[in-house]
Amino acid sequence: MANSSSITHFLLLPFSGTRQLQLLHFWLFLAIYLAALLGNGLIITTIAWDHHLHTPMYFFLLNLALTDLGVISTTMPKSMHNSQRVTRDISFTGCVLQLFFFIFLISAEYFLLTTMSYDRYVAICRPLHYETLLGSRVCLHLAAAAWGCGFLYALLHTANTFSLPLCQGNAVDQFFCEIPQILKLSCSTYYLRELWLIVASACLVFGCFVLIVGSYVQIFRAVLRIPSQQGRHKAFATCLPHLAVVSLFVSTLILAHLKPSSISSQSLDLVLAVVYSVVPPAVNPLIYSLRNQELKDALRKMTTGFFQKQ
Repeated sequence: MANSSSITHFLLLPFSGTRQLQLLHFWLFLAIYLAALLGNGLIITTIAWDHHLHTPMYFFLLNLALTDLGVISTTMPKSMHNSQRVTRDISFTGCVLQLFFFIFLISAEYFLLTTMSYDRYVAICRPLHYETLLGSRVCLHLAAAAWGCGFLYALLHTANTFSLPLCQGNAVDQFFCEIPQILKLSCSTYYLRELWLIVASACLVFGCFVLIVGSYVQIFRAVLRIPSQQGRHKAFATCLPHLAVVSLFVSTLILAHLKPSSISSQSLDLVLAVVYSVVPPAVNPLIYSLRNQELKDALRKMTTGFFQKQ
């Protein structure tokens, strides 16, 4: 029996017990991580470089790319390090920080996606009021609110989770520190202290989901009323990447955390955690760059200008 005050480190779940598969995991994660860094880094650089992209939609996209970089950088480097060094250890402080930053960034991303759906709603359903409703100051306030709410949300969850007595050892059944796995280590009579925060979080998440769905219902109704096919195509082209990112983000989270307990297993939980924590940050830049002509043109101009200077 141990409590949280006596635990100095946690043991993360390895992907494999054989050295060859551990090395395969390291190189595969390294390739995905570098691709995510490159993709999100290019989006951030392109939007910052091209003044034509200094609009609310791309401002929020830049913030989204920052959260994606943070999310994938919170979990993957430690997992790659452990595979390379053949260890499972993460310090108690490292686990606390990893859990905090992961919740902070994943929450901020969800709030940003909600804000981006509102941006698309105003742009398509109320275009004459776009500059009034989404001026530069409003955009800054909305982005600050998304980051601030994510920070507060993560602080409450982290403080509450690690204030619980941990009586079930220090082996975390996941490749990074996450709340459900830490709660499994708590004393059975104490984990209910986290329940009220989980219920409040579920209400908040559901409220944001309703706002996203409501926005897109109005968007599609407005788009279908556009008489020209070219106009409909242009409207869909600006909305579909965001809708694809939202769908990927929400579906992977639901699949990971709301699956029936009857089909839960250690290996399935591990795979689902990779799906929701690694895949969206790596795939989001590809979704936006393939569907957004303005972004592709700006990226082409930036890279062409760079090589011409060389």
